[in-house]
Formats: sequence, structure tokens, C-alpha cells
Amino acid sequence: MSYEKVAQAKSEIVIGTKQTLKAMKNGEVIEVITADDADQTMTLKVVRLARDLKIPHTRVSSMKELGNACGIDVGAATVAIKQ
Repeated sequence: MSYEKVAQAKSEIVIGTKQTLKAMKNGEVIEVITADDADQTMTLKVVRLARDLKIPHTRVSSMKELGNACGIDVGAATVAIKQ
């Protein structure tokens, strides 16, 4: 389900942990998606900040599939959907 949501919001997404954290701190994000097979030390910062800021967080199983949904040729650990 979330893969489709990301694919539909392609023009309004932020890809990558650093960019996601920045957008979250700036109040630009309505939802974050993290991949379960990503390095947990990377995604944990996003998960914690999402919880603190009360931003909905969705988990998906595959970095590769998340990257494909974003339209990139590499995996994505974290994606944010902007307002």
C-alpha cells in the first residue's frame, strides 16, 4: 500500500535520511516511510523524530521496492511525503 502512495506522490517526496530529517524539522512532512531492511541506525533517527513530532510513520519491507516507487534505480531507506 505505501509503495503505491509514494509512487502517486512522486513530485512531493523527499528521498534519503538526511533530507527527510531536514524536511521533518522544517514542518514540511505529512508522513514518513522507512524500509525494514535498511540500516536501523539510520532509520531510528527518523522514527524517533516522527514520533516526537507526531508525524505518521509507515514501515515497508524493501529498500529496493521503495526506491523503485520513488522512480530511482537504487534502494531508499527513508522517504518523506511533503505537504
